[in-house]
Order: sequence, then C-alpha cells, then structure tokens
Amino acid sequence: MLMRILAIAAVAVAFTVQASAQGSRQAPRLPVRADEGARYDRCLEEAAKRPTDAFEEALAWESQGGAEAARHCAAVALLHNGQPEAAALRLEKLAQDMYLQPPERRAEVVAQAGRAWLEGRNAAMAAAAFTTALELWSGNPEIWIDRAEAYAAAANYWEAIDDLNRAIELDRNRADAYAFRAAAYRLVNETTLAMEDAARAIELDPRLPDAWLERGILNWLKGDVAAARRDFLQVLVLDAEGPAGDAARANIERMELKLDDVPAPPARPRR
Repeated sequence: MLMRILAIAAVAVAFTVQASAQGSRQAPRLPVRADEGARYDRCLEEAAKRPTDAFEEALAWESQGGAEAARHCAAVALLHNGQPEAAALRLEKLAQDMYLQPPERRAEVVAQAGRAWLEGRNAAMAAAAFTTALELWSGNPEIWIDRAEAYAAAANYWEAIDDLNRAIELDRNRADAYAFRAAAYRLVNETTLAMEDAARAIELDPRLPDAWLERGILNWLKGDVAAARRDFLQVLVLDAEGPAGDAARANIERMELKLDDVPAPPARPRR
C-alpha cells in the first residue's frame, strides 16, 4: 500500500490483514467426546499441512457421526486450501447449528467465519459476521478489533476507530489495538491522536514492530526525518524479515531518495 506523505487520506488506501485468516491466531477448538479428541487434533493439524486430505478425512468423519468437530475441521481445511469463501459459509452454518452451545463458543466460530471473509477480501460480509459475533459476545475485545479491521478494509476508518475505542475500553493493555487505532487516526488526518496512540503502544509493548513503524511514519509526516529513521531502524531490529520490516525498509529507501510517498504499514499488528 502506498500513501502520499502530504495527503494522509490517499486514494484507495486499505488496511491489510497482516496474517492470513487461518494463521492470524489460534482457531477455536470445539468440545468433543474424550474418545474423539485425538482425532480432532490430528484433523486440525492435517488441515494446516495437507488441507485436501484433511477435508476428505473430515467429511468421512462427519459421515461417521463426527458432528460439529468434523464440520469445523472441514471448514478449517478449506481455509488453508485457499478457499476462504467456502470456509466462511461452512463456519457460519456451523455457528447457526450450534444453538445449544454457549454463546461465547458460537461467537468464536462466527468470528472465524469473519476472518475467512477478510481473507477472501469481502469486507462487507466480514463486518456482518463480526457483528453477529458481537451480538453473542460483546465483551470480547478481540472481536471488536476484528470488526474494526473489516471496517478499515472498506475505508470506513471512523467506524474502525469506534470499534477500537470499545476494544480498548475492555482491555487497556492491548498494544495492538493502540497501534491499529494510531494507523486509523493517521488516515483520517488526526495525527496528534495517532502519535499519542503509537507512543502508548510502544510503552505497552516495546517489541511490537508495527507500533514503531506507525510512529516512524508519523514522525516523517511531521518532518522529523531523523526520528522517523530511528523508528524504522528499530522495526528492522524487531521484524527484519516480516511485513513490518519490509515496509520500514521501503520507507528508509524512499527517505534516502527523497520521494514523497510512504508505504502505509500493515495496519493491524500480528497477534
């Protein structure tokens, strides 16, 4: 993503999912009978390594009475196999059918569907899924951050900020939420608030590369090139081979060439 250094709200600037939906954090694990726990674990592990085989195994397991766990593994296999839309539909149907389960567990499954929709670049469907998840479990800051990501992917930055406000109210120690909100504030030209959030993110987690990256961009925007360079170099110390490191490296190169565009950071930190 690129943005003009002199125009914060550049055309078509979008927030990106820093990790794929299947890998951004640990997937929910459904309850199973004691004699099926090992099979469920093997199926989920296989889904990450050999998703086609895992999908077939999950279907066979479901036909043998595997029920919700088998259906969940099948959806996860599709997600790892590059079929996020099909996975999202299966996960949403699974969450609907889990009406006897606690609402928090259903919320986790439908939120996983939302992340699958994000993986498929369907921000509207993702936001709808996360809204459903929040109706089931409004006290989970992770899901508020998820929906903020969906809003930001559609360039609805103020709506993203509202959801990040709620996430931070629920957990004031979430460095990733502050760093994400800093990026959102930057994109609506609220750079003072953005700088405050970036600084707070660094204070909470000095090893979060995205927080340093965001502060580096903000320092560059205000003309403090030396401070920006220091922040970008710190990103390279923390995440030299990752997406934040790539963005920092590109920024340093542009600073050296005196170009006027800055790659926006991967705006949602890794979990």
